[in-house]
Amino acid sequence: MPADLAVIGLGHLGLPLAQAAVAVGISTLGYKTGPEGGSLTPAELRRMLSGGFRPATNPAELGRVRTAVICAPTPRGADGTLDLSQVEGAARTLAARLRPHTTVIMESPVHPGTTEEFLRPLLETGSGLRAGRDFHLAYSPSRVDPGNRDFTPANTPKVIGGLTPACTESAAAFYGRLTDKVVRARGPREAETVQVLETNFRHVNIALVNEMAVLCNDLGVDLWDVIRCAETKPFGFQAFRPGPGVGGHGIAQDLGGPRTLRMVELAQQVNSHMPQYVIQRAAALLNEHGKSARAARVLLLGVTYKADIADQQGAPAHEIAVRLMELGASVSYHDPHVPAWSVLGRPVPRADSLYEAAADADLTILLQQHRTYDLQGLSVKAQLLLDTRGATPTGAAQRL
Repeated sequence: MPADLAVIGLGHLGLPLAQAAVAVGISTLGYKTGPEGGSLTPAELRRMLSGGFRPATNPAELGRVRTAVICAPTPRGADGTLDLSQVEGAARTLAARLRPHTTVIMESPVHPGTTEEFLRPLLETGSGLRAGRDFHLAYSPSRVDPGNRDFTPANTPKVIGGLTPACTESAAAFYGRLTDKVVRARGPREAETVQVLETNFRHVNIALVNEMAVLCNDLGVDLWDVIRCAETKPFGFQAFRPGPGVGGHGIAQDLGGPRTLRMVELAQQVNSHMPQYVIQRAAALLNEHGKSARAARVLLLGVTYKADIADQQGAPAHEIAVRLMELGASVSYHDPHVPAWSVLGRPVPRADSLYEAAADADLTILLQQHRTYDLQGLSVKAQLLLDTRGATPTGAAQRL
């Protein structure tokens, strides 16, 4: 049975798009490009299936849709560049079945120019069709924020840049069914660069406040109070808060090739140092109380990259656990969203009783402030508590 939409790539980008499409009555098929990290609860899957979602295993089905959106992941390769292999695979699979008048949109994070210089030739060569003449081609940066209850696909504006004005309008007509506002970029390169700017804005500002955290600790200044006061400024300021590192799927990136952004490179250096800084603070805190990191019992709270979700992509908890183990510490963890966790191929003991585990541990480190955590109660039960998120009441714990 033909579908209106094919979502190619069912990871952290594709699944939310498919869910949003099904929610507004668009018949949608999902096609996997590889081992992807997206997941649905049984209830969510039942809801999608009843709403018109259909997993596809036969690539021939891609040739019977009006719109195809490529959401394949683009992880960092060994050399630090974006790995476009899954995008290439998706493009070749789609091109062999591409029909005239189809609208093809890419949402995968890419360097500016990728839609025109990489994706377009693959689609045209594989299909014998011409982009902008026989089929529509556009880019739209994904704006997925897992767990955000305030901003959903329906009220998050969508940026679109098409190869031609007609391509832009065709993509706008599709996204206009999902969101209240569509923003038209001048072209694919501008839309791709929007994604670069938005991602780097997050990383650079997190790096700034992370560096401020280190400085303020050295100066004996309460950074959390500084942020509380600064965010009352109604213009020219947006509050970011420090943490043990930067996780998630939005990787800081440059403009591709030799065109680097020096500030982004520096931000990556600052943020990548934060797990080590957490270890330094943890060791110092233990020493202040007559304990050594060697053989210390350390409980890690929250091992996901973001609060109230199960996604562990890029979460700093992994590196922190590794460094603690290298120091000889005995590491355990608690996370209501992660039933099992392994580090260096070995399972990490999971605390069943949170309060008992905190009371038994020499040091408890809050890495992620899940909504279910009673931080006031934890601060009372824990022997020592290092709060890397500034979530505990003032004076209840050592803050990052």
